[in-house]
Amino acid sequence: MDYTALYQQKLTTADEAVKVVKSGDWVDYGWCTGTPVALDKALAARMGELEDVNFRGGVLMRRPAVFDIPNAADKITWNSWHMSGIERKACMEGFGFYSALRYSEMPRWYRENVRHVNVAMIQVAPMDAHGWFSFGPQASHLKAVCDVSDVIIVEVNKYMPRCLGGFEDGIHISQVDMIVESDTEMPQMGAGGEPTEVDKAVAKLIVEEIPNGACLQLGIGGMPNTVGSMIAESDLKDLGVHTEMYVDAFVDISRAGKINGSKKAIDRGRQVFAFGAGTQKLYDFVNDNPECMSAPVSYTNDARTIAQIDNFISINNIVDVDLFGQMNAESAGIKQISGAGGQLDFVLGAYLSKGGKSFICCSSTFKKKDGTLESRIRPTLENGSVVTDARPCAHWFVTEYGKVNLKGLTAWQRAEALISVAHPDFREQLIQEAEKMRIWKRSNKR
Repeated sequence: MDYTALYQQKLTTADEAVKVVKSGDWVDYGWCTGTPVALDKALAARMGELEDVNFRGGVLMRRPAVFDIPNAADKITWNSWHMSGIERKACMEGFGFYSALRYSEMPRWYRENVRHVNVAMIQVAPMDAHGWFSFGPQASHLKAVCDVSDVIIVEVNKYMPRCLGGFEDGIHISQVDMIVESDTEMPQMGAGGEPTEVDKAVAKLIVEEIPNGACLQLGIGGMPNTVGSMIAESDLKDLGVHTEMYVDAFVDISRAGKINGSKKAIDRGRQVFAFGAGTQKLYDFVNDNPECMSAPVSYTNDARTIAQIDNFISINNIVDVDLFGQMNAESAGIKQISGAGGQLDFVLGAYLSKGGKSFICCSSTFKKKDGTLESRIRPTLENGSVVTDARPCAHWFVTEYGKVNLKGLTAWQRAEALISVAHPDFREQLIQEAEKMRIWKRSNKR
């Protein structure tokens, strides 16, 4: 088959391609760095003639043009699998909503529950000689989306890195209905500012628990990034990577010569991830790099996959935790901040791994808008807050004041352990609340 000729047959303009969208349609906008740009602008331009268009996507790194159409809340609904700041704002504007699902379940959910998407619009890397378009650094669930879509439109971007995988990391031109070209530089996601003293203190407590030959999963945020920086500067060796999100920290650890994946029982020598976003150094590193393996999230985040890798170390952030050990990583009261993602999958999978450990970390306090300090360790979670990690699942919990292993502790032991790593200014208050809740023993040391 002449793929070049077929490419030309399917090549069209964004304005022409979006004419397939009808009122009431469900339109999938891909994921993270694969969210369309030219198609989005073209669709926004014709939204005046459409009603009730439902979008699915997540981890937006650019504000879509469809968000800025007049009376957006009357025209569109944005259904997010995992929220960025852009999507949090969409919620406040009345057209954004969170879709609760464990991230690992998404491919199966599309194939078995949805079974029908009207239009899929996904940004991809340029076609290779064999007719394949790489999904770039977001294999995630995109093949499953394409499998159930009536119309598949790819937006080819020369700046999108070509990520190698092995399965469900791209789509063949024979499966594509229309092709649009749009060269847009990759969105940048920095690691934030310089690590704070709190970040460093937490990271130090975690890094000393990591053995040579461990396999790493890092969440997004200042603390996991600081852990990554410390690992890059450490004496650790023979490390592996199997993670949901590939971030800049992995590039730094790789360049420091710490990662070779030689101890992994599966995917030996490869850094496995479901999606990635960062600075240009990340996109350059994963591009055409056989060491990096872009895989569907149903594989990367499955606890059964994770369990096969010895000494698995999972490191993630939370918003707050209560004295029962219930951990919230996704909301502030009723306000949705992010999503369930794969945190629970990695907490469970790491514990199933021989020698594995999961670390949930946070600063002991945060500052409210009025400047007052509040504890992240609470008697009970704030009304409406979501439990991301149920208390039977918790393993290690870390603040700048120490680390505690919560696994299997009774209610009073758990309360004591959590209070021991709370900010000293709040410990007495937490003890008093624990007493009221009947989870504090008089024999406990104050």
